[in-house]
Amino acid sequence: VQVVESGGGLVQAGGSLRLSCAASGSIFRIDSMAWYRQTPGNQRELVASIISGGGTNYADSVKGRFTISRDNGQNTVYLQMSSLKPEDTDVYYCKVNVRSREGLFYKDGEVWGQGTLVTVSS
Repeated sequence: VQVVESGGGLVQAGGSLRLSCAASGSIFRIDSMAWYRQTPGNQRELVASIISGGGTNYADSVKGRFTISRDNGQNTVYLQMSSLKPEDTDVYYCKVNVRSREGLFYKDGEVWGQGTLVTVSS
């Protein structure tokens, strides 16, 4: 299973960006999908997550500004970021908890994307 993020870039404070993350491969079922962010030297922190039924969870720092959504048919998760602040500058990573098919067997695991850089200028 592979996970590829896109949509990062440079934006001015107060602006918006939309991140996308697409999973592909021998996917039997995707359970939760989530976005994390990390500044070099710091721990990776959860930004938002969404389960298969649509329930969501957000970090306090992004509540009311970011919205996570998913397209189950496309195995894709999105992060709509609005009212961006300079402190939102980070590398954003997508994580997918997936059950994959391997021959006659199933395997549960988590797969991370390579990260996409979001830079918010003041």
